[in-house]
Amino acid sequence: MMIPIKKLANFKENPLPFYATEQAAGVDLAAAIDEDIVLKPLERKLVPTGLAMALPAGYEAQVRPRSGLALKNGITVLNSPGTIDADYRGEICVILVNLSNENFTISRGMRIAQMVVAPCMQAQFDVVDILPETARGEGGFGSTGVKHG
Repeated sequence: MMIPIKKLANFKENPLPFYATEQAAGVDLAAAIDEDIVLKPLERKLVPTGLAMALPAGYEAQVRPRSGLALKNGITVLNSPGTIDADYRGEICVILVNLSNENFTISRGMRIAQMVVAPCMQAQFDVVDILPETARGEGGFGSTGVKHG
């Protein structure tokens, strides 16, 4: 699938999103910033990517953390996954949060998140008085246990 993408002013040299391996599900997004951003412990910041795109109808893009940044540095996407709707044409930005005890510096061109493009559908809702029964029923948080068998 070909997705129209636009590089915004001042960040033309930043790489386009790319798949790091042949079977990767997500493309890497890079920080498009003029000056380093220091994320203090528990601080969150909106980081621009310098990119805008036009997803086709029936698709969304999900912005997710990069596992290496999360494991090694405690950096994650706050609203994970962040959703980019097919009709959005503004700049793709990433809300990063530092969950570590150390300052973390984001520099221009650093790969800060990954983005997965996926099909989605809009649902129709029908108000009813009774829902169909299931074995789980109304069992919520933790109701299925934590161990197998």
